[in-house]
Amino acid sequence: MTLTFTAQTTQPKTLNDYTVEDIKNIVALAKAEAYGAAMQHIDTYGEQAYCGFAWVNIWKIKGNTKLGKRMKTAGLVKDYTGAYNIWNPSTLGTQCMSTKEAGARACASVFKKYGFECSAGSRAD
Repeated sequence: MTLTFTAQTTQPKTLNDYTVEDIKNIVALAKAEAYGAAMQHIDTYGEQAYCGFAWVNIWKIKGNTKLGKRMKTAGLVKDYTGAYNIWNPSTLGTQCMSTKEAGARACASVFKKYGFECSAGSRAD
């Protein structure tokens, strides 16, 4: 699945240049890529027996900064680690951890493309 981010004609020079609308568009693009990657994984490998969870953490953004407030307004929340977190970015209801991991990695790669420091995480159930 390919979507294009067209909120601005040129990419901002810093993360602080992103508007709430830009962040919402990046989240939507990242989730769409996560869904596509997870579906491709499940189509290729099927439902595997290893159950678990996956997510994306977006690091080093303080909640009291302009960018942090925009992230919150865009619907992102911080988790216990202090990172903005997207739980199961593929939104698939599968229990297959490797499928969810594929989605989380795809989601993280979109955020990295737009300059965010982030990582995909997972744990077995």
